[in-house]
Amino acid sequence: MENLIIIGSGPAALTAAIYSSRANLNPLVIEGLESGGQLMTTTEVENYPGFRNGIMGPELIDEMRVQAERFGARFVMGNVTAVDFKQQPFIVKTDSDTFSSHSVIIATGASPRKLGIESEKRLWGHGVSSCATCDGAFFRGKEVCIVGGGDSALEEALFLTRFSPKVTVIHRRDELRASKIMRQRALEHDKIAFQWNSVIQEILGNDKNRVCGVRLKNVVTGELTDYPCEGVFIAIGHIPNTKLFEGQIDMDNGYIKIQHPYTKTNIEGVFAAGDLADHYYRQAITASAMGCKAAIDAERYLAEKNI
Repeated sequence: MENLIIIGSGPAALTAAIYSSRANLNPLVIEGLESGGQLMTTTEVENYPGFRNGIMGPELIDEMRVQAERFGARFVMGNVTAVDFKQQPFIVKTDSDTFSSHSVIIATGASPRKLGIESEKRLWGHGVSSCATCDGAFFRGKEVCIVGGGDSALEEALFLTRFSPKVTVIHRRDELRASKIMRQRALEHDKIAFQWNSVIQEILGNDKNRVCGVRLKNVVTGELTDYPCEGVFIAIGHIPNTKLFEGQIDMDNGYIKIQHPYTKTNIEGVFAAGDLADHYYRQAITASAMGCKAAIDAERYLAEKNI
């Protein structure tokens, strides 16, 4: 019987592991076969506090993991295949084991929607990104493209104008689906250009394996055009990794609902932290902060239950 099971292995899960292990909860972390979350596909992280010269994403994850292990967190590798939150103790099943626990922190994160082309995968972290807030400063003085037509895409485009002399919005339609005020701000901005009725056929790389342009296909005429840029930001949404928990816990468009300012869900003893409960900020530091809150919430819950 476990006191606490943490499902996930990104910054939210690992911060929860650090805090809960220091509180002598002896947490069990089920980290999945592809551990580390989105930071594992991130190159240099410059905006996480405490690293004046930046740190590579996988290195940051490794430091967090070792820190959690230092205080007694235990890790098992395996994908969670089923959960049962309808009874106490809670049941968590993996490919090979079944665990019981008095409390659970869900921190499985979210995944950015991608274009699904080979060049995107090859150049990810080398000029291709899904987070302007995270990576925009790397493109100071460089022309960039952003894919999307909703509020999130235009927010990212406007943010990128702080660094880039030209931001080109690539949209598959001939009008934006964003809100009126966001459309107006983007259309009137002198640094933002548009490629309408267009999709990216290929992201072009140079001999240094860095982005140097995109090959666009006009969806109306079928014409192909090479368009120069040094960065590509994908802003077509995120998918919370919560399918496993459908029917077990309250959600909103796939995101787990929590009782702010806490990380409590509608199931007493089950907590949620990180991008699967945050569709707005989606930063490593905010995920870590939620992991801290979830660990404290779990500790207080167990104390109230005299566990």
